[in-house]
Amino acid sequence: MLSRLVALRNLPDLILLTAVILIQAAGAGLLLWGPARVRLSRRRPAMIAGTVASAVILILGFLLRFVRVNQYFPVWWVGWERGLAFTWAFLSVLLVAAILISRTWLRAQPGHSAARRAFLHTTRTALLLTPAIVTGYGVFIQRLDLRLREQDLIFPDLPKDLDGLRLVQLTDIHLSPFLSERELARAVDMANETRAHLALVTGDLISTARDPLDICLKQLSRLRTDAGVFGCMGNHEIYAHAEEYVEQQGARMGHQYLRQRAQVLKFGQATLNLAGVDYQLSRKPYLVGAERMVAPHAFNVLLSHNPDVFPVAARQGYPLTIAGHTHGGQVRIEILGEDLNVARFYTPYVDGLYRRDGAAVFVSRGIGTIALPARLGAPPEVNLLRLCRT
Repeated sequence: MLSRLVALRNLPDLILLTAVILIQAAGAGLLLWGPARVRLSRRRPAMIAGTVASAVILILGFLLRFVRVNQYFPVWWVGWERGLAFTWAFLSVLLVAAILISRTWLRAQPGHSAARRAFLHTTRTALLLTPAIVTGYGVFIQRLDLRLREQDLIFPDLPKDLDGLRLVQLTDIHLSPFLSERELARAVDMANETRAHLALVTGDLISTARDPLDICLKQLSRLRTDAGVFGCMGNHEIYAHAEEYVEQQGARMGHQYLRQRAQVLKFGQATLNLAGVDYQLSRKPYLVGAERMVAPHAFNVLLSHNPDVFPVAARQGYPLTIAGHTHGGQVRIEILGEDLNVARFYTPYVDGLYRRDGAAVFVSRGIGTIALPARLGAPPEVNLLRLCRT
């Protein structure tokens, strides 16, 4: 267990857990030993107990990501407890920030008029309510606000018979307690309504090994296109040890999950070479051997769950890379013109279309969520991509 706790991929969550617990402790300190300490003195034992209980909930939520722990609990309980832990972590950090701002800039002074005091009181109340409103909007509204996003991908040298080719992309489904089969069915219906030539599924069908993978594959089997359904593996297929199962079950349903291999497709007189790779670990060289899948005299498209392989893919000869993984940041806050989100810490390619030296990568925000069951500034989406010459 200890070796897994300190595994590289768990370090960001471990650092985040520690930071949130420290922030919550600081918030409790502001209340217990700040200006309101006399008024809250009788509640001090309850507040200390609440702070300890909060830390326990957060630690349990972290531990439940490990099979050795979560196997002892019902699947639904694991999902909801983790969702509760992350939601409370997010809400509590916003609350502490609101309290700090309130104490620093919105304190009434002895010389203030009654009107000024009333204004400051109203402003403080609104500020302290804002974290709950923002969190509720992300959890109950924008998380479910599935949209169809259309994007033209222009390549002047595109073969004539590929001009207007429609590709529909579904990615980062994360079928789990926070994305139901009904919501996935809605996404599949939306994809079918585009009447695309190709459907692409770019990884993360589930979040954990105990999520309903068969139900996800069953819904994806309803995808209907002219030239088939193709996909690649995400990091959560690897974490769940489900790569081979997805590949085999997908094949039985008529889908092809491209694992370090390519499929040549003919459209009129033009050839589209569709290549796919498994999730590329950031601590290893990207796309080793993928250059051998590039087909001369074809338009080459790479399916890669993580978009940060784009510069390597462009050098290898792929004019187009299609990816997901980032959730568009999932929670995005713009402050002074800066787009703040977690995804920017590990890739510059967060959301939408990026170009470099004549090549392009498209990054979808995806459908589901991970960790925090909320979206803010990055609504879920199904993507319709059109290849165009002009």
